[in-house]
Amino acid sequence: MKKQKGFSLIELLIVVAIIGIIAAIAVPNLLKSRQAANEASAISSIRTMGTAQATYQSTALGLNRNFSDTLASLSSAGFVDSTLGSGQKSGYSFATTGVTATSTTPSYFDSSATPLSTGNFGTGNRSFYSNETYVIYQAVGGTAPSAAFPTRVPASPNVIQ
Repeated sequence: MKKQKGFSLIELLIVVAIIGIIAAIAVPNLLKSRQAANEASAISSIRTMGTAQATYQSTALGLNRNFSDTLASLSSAGFVDSTLGSGQKSGYSFATTGVTATSTTPSYFDSSATPLSTGNFGTGNRSFYSNETYVIYQAVGGTAPSAAFPTRVPASPNVIQ
């Protein structure tokens, strides 16, 4: 009779069970880390959009008076990169809307970042908003907080400094 070498079925099942337990512990942490990274990227992108709006306003493009009306115009002028200028980056959708100054109202802008999906397997669970005050506000969920001129007070009391 030949001597057989190798693992038994039970030994292999135990190893597979241990790998399954480790994966069950690691995967949720990995997903939360990805969401945290996406949210940090969104905050940074909102800051970049605010800086780009300030630069746009202080150049000949904004006539030292007006903010850019779209994210695409900030991108085409070279104030934001083409990835952010496309409106989607790191699992978030970005938008900015500028309003031209009139004789009775100053120019202002609203910028928002909204996750493409929310929940345990989503790209993020917080939305972000900023305006010409350059303060970044957050809201939990898929809808970014907003403000309406002339009060310009955000709907969410959660401020990121």
